[in-house]
Amino acid sequence: MAGRNTPRSSGGRATLPALLAAGLAVSACGGSGEAGPGNEPSQDVASPLVATYDGGIYVIDGDSLEVAEDVPLDGFNRLNPAGDGKHVLVSTSSGFRVLDAVGAELSDDEFEAPEPGHVVHHAGRTVLFSDGTGEITVFDPDDLGDGLPETEKHSTEHPHHGVAVQLENGELVVTLGNEEERPGIRVLDADGDEIAGSEDCPGVHGEATAQHEAVVIGCEDGLLVYQDGDITKVDSPEDYGRIGNVAGDEESRYMLGDHKTDPDAELERPEEVSVTDTGSGTLELVDLGTSYSFRSLGRGPHGEGLVLGTDGALHVIDMESAKVTDTFPVIDEWQEPMEWQEARPTLFVRDHTAYVTEPAQNAIYAVDTGSGEIRAEGELPEAPNEFTGIAAG
Repeated sequence: MAGRNTPRSSGGRATLPALLAAGLAVSACGGSGEAGPGNEPSQDVASPLVATYDGGIYVIDGDSLEVAEDVPLDGFNRLNPAGDGKHVLVSTSSGFRVLDAVGAELSDDEFEAPEPGHVVHHAGRTVLFSDGTGEITVFDPDDLGDGLPETEKHSTEHPHHGVAVQLENGELVVTLGNEEERPGIRVLDADGDEIAGSEDCPGVHGEATAQHEAVVIGCEDGLLVYQDGDITKVDSPEDYGRIGNVAGDEESRYMLGDHKTDPDAELERPEEVSVTDTGSGTLELVDLGTSYSFRSLGRGPHGEGLVLGTDGALHVIDMESAKVTDTFPVIDEWQEPMEWQEARPTLFVRDHTAYVTEPAQNAIYAVDTGSGEIRAEGELPEAPNEFTGIAAG
């Protein structure tokens, strides 16, 4: 890890050992020498990672952290794992385009969706939400790759910044809202009939699933938990305690979330995260001693919470005790930018590896979640912004 396992320069940035640097040298044309914008690479990309930059998308080899392909694409684009271990959905201005991350190829296939919003994968189904229309699109991600798959469509009463998730039994949990407010959720059975609902969740935002299909939805005063036909409200310790981003683990009953307490802040930089026990409906706060951003939350291979702080360290949380158990320095200190679209260090976790980007240095690091050792480092031609990868095989 930087500071203990890796030499650092006088400016504090982790430096590449000479032999490693030779193996990680990258160019916009990719590592094969034959791949380039618009061309298929000569071979599949190992455990691919994907990052946007101003002008395109990098497909990155997850082992060497070398750029395998540079895909030109204008505009501010967002990235979402499709759920099949091969594809990533790219949110553009008009919809969700399909990127074959393993083959490093952006297809012309697109799910049309004005103002494309959240993408949720659960129970073998991927659910897309269009903020511009309120339309929900459900499909089997294993059918991606040869044109667009067959889809199931649903619609909300009003367009809004929302989210939906489909459960094993076909139930659909979907947010309620319009341009003025987002007050809660409704649950539809497999036939489309409403079987549960709550409007006790002001400013609804964010979704994740915990053990036993406990669906957690963030509110400005806590959380909603839907499980086995019942909706439970978990209150924040404060009247205003916004949880808008959550990171779940489907084998853990605990949910990691952010926690903001100032409704008037232009940009609040909180130093506490929330740990919610979906089994008991209790919530505890964990003081990190440093702030973080909405791209800082993740879960480790054993269900532990992982938070990338603005102190440059990866903070490890034991979820049962709601305590920080380790702190691993990785990158330089940083500050969250005022605009949410601007690049900032981002965390993506896959199996026992936490991948961390550092836009200020055009850098990417692979960190062992157990020891904090930096296993690999890479340098990108341009500063990375959005960042994700496919699931472990």
